[in-house]
Amino acid sequence: MTAPASRLFQLLELLQARPLATGREIADELRIDRRTVRRYVATLQELDIPIEGERGVGGGYRLRPGFRLPPLMLDDDEAAAVAFGLVTAGRLGLATDGVGGALTKIRRVLPDGVRARVEALESTLGFTSAAAEAAPIAGSAALLLAEAIRRRRRIRTRYRTFAGDDSTRKLSPHGLVVHSGRWYLAAHDHGRDDLRTFRVDRMREPELDTEPAVAPPDGFDPVEHVRRSLARVPWPWEVEVLLDLPVDDARERLPSTLAELEPAGTRTLVRMRVSSLDWMARVLAGTGCRFTIRRPEELRASVRALAEQLALSSDQPVD
Repeated sequence: MTAPASRLFQLLELLQARPLATGREIADELRIDRRTVRRYVATLQELDIPIEGERGVGGGYRLRPGFRLPPLMLDDDEAAAVAFGLVTAGRLGLATDGVGGALTKIRRVLPDGVRARVEALESTLGFTSAAAEAAPIAGSAALLLAEAIRRRRRIRTRYRTFAGDDSTRKLSPHGLVVHSGRWYLAAHDHGRDDLRTFRVDRMREPELDTEPAVAPPDGFDPVEHVRRSLARVPWPWEVEVLLDLPVDDARERLPSTLAELEPAGTRTLVRMRVSSLDWMARVLAGTGCRFTIRRPEELRASVRALAEQLALSSDQPVD
């Protein structure tokens, strides 16, 4: 790309970023003189780019209001930021279905040197955490739900439950939350007249409704709502344990998506729903504190078995 063409692209980017730019500001940004600014503006106008000029004090150049162009240039830092964001979103399960296509388009328009560096970043970037088991959603669905939340509009959608039951729901959406690679919607379900949590990937053909959404309760926090919902998933075993820890310390060791925590004097009452008591015993061992089991009684056997296993392991010689 020749220097003048590159400067033309820079001028377009500058005009898109500002409502009005003076000739002096453009000249300083592009490191050219004001005569050259006028020549560049005329060149762009010949290409049917609607640049308007305003004379006099406070005047300058601007793009006609409402006119937009896609990004024309990315420098090395911007290209790295876009690629890193897309790759990381996919790795952490935050991505929508459009990530692959977006990354392909970004590569296609980058200069050869920058594209090679971006591809090197993609192939060499490592993560200390395991890839999330993602459930991608359509980008259009995420945008529609975000619009409904912002505009306080209800939505209609087909919804498939975990058990496979299909139904039509009318919802007042309050917040989108991403957790462990899955997108959740915190919303008021008008058919059940209750606050609920919905997996967005189980929604089919969501659409905006004409009715306004009901307001969320005062102080409603979508993230906390989703955390509590996930902690209350009805697994086979309901567990109650008292930890010899203040509740603030317990929160650092047990995430709120895993357990409901309540202060109990100087201790913490833990309520959890789990599918495996042996797994629950390992969770308790990981808290590093004394605890008292309230229920179920069967958990005591799992704790004793884990203690015996650890005792045997500690007696083994170390090479």
